[in-house]
Amino acid sequence: MTPSLQQEKYNVPAKQLPLTPHEKLKDKDFRSSFHWRVFRIIAEFVDGWQFLADLKKSVTFFGSARTQEGTQWYEEARKLGHLLAKDGYDVITGGGPGVMEAANRGAWEANEETTNNGSPNDSDKIGKSIGLNIKLPLEQRINKYVDKSVAFHYFFVRKVMLSYYAQAYIYFPGGYGTMDEVFELLTLIQTKKVPPIPVILIGKDFWGTLASWLENEVCEKHHALDHEDLLLYKIVDSAEEAFEIIKNSPVRNEF
Repeated sequence: MTPSLQQEKYNVPAKQLPLTPHEKLKDKDFRSSFHWRVFRIIAEFVDGWQFLADLKKSVTFFGSARTQEGTQWYEEARKLGHLLAKDGYDVITGGGPGVMEAANRGAWEANEETTNNGSPNDSDKIGKSIGLNIKLPLEQRINKYVDKSVAFHYFFVRKVMLSYYAQAYIYFPGGYGTMDEVFELLTLIQTKKVPPIPVILIGKDFWGTLASWLENEVCEKHHALDHEDLLLYKIVDSAEEAFEIIKNSPVRNEF
């Protein structure tokens, strides 16, 4: 399809878009009211925090959903997920493909190895593969390596849950979503809304250019950051380096 035809197909005025089932029943269906929506949002937060309360030692992964099996960052995420699960950390992702699948897969494989080769008591020491996925109209976009999951209707509730309570946060190369998550967490740490949790960016080739821009342009030239703000994250190149940082980080236990 040519770009012009694509534009004609997708770039249409909002009033020309088809109605959803709820919109068709707008005047009759109480679920379309703001009052009902507030209760649904509250319920999702309650379910999410109830779910996370059982995860006492966890690490959250972010990264591109487009990362393919066999590529450098897929395999590093898989390796790190495996290392963490073996050491008792629950591995949390958005439950989707790419880097998320790789991290879940590493944790899942650690559990499989223990189930097949270890003693029954060993399984209690292995971290689980966790997915916080999003409900979509036609499918549940969740990878097959998730052991335990919870699904959210609202993206913003899911985002809060992904950024809440983990001992460390891992960012592999990714797009707008990954950038959004890393800058939000750095802002929360900078403004002391959360304690100084390890924020680990994996991939020097990818993150190095951004770090140089933050230092030279944002900090030095425009004075929009302080030098200490540049110390809120660490850039590494391997799963092993990230694992060492996480192992030596304090347990996060605030509520």
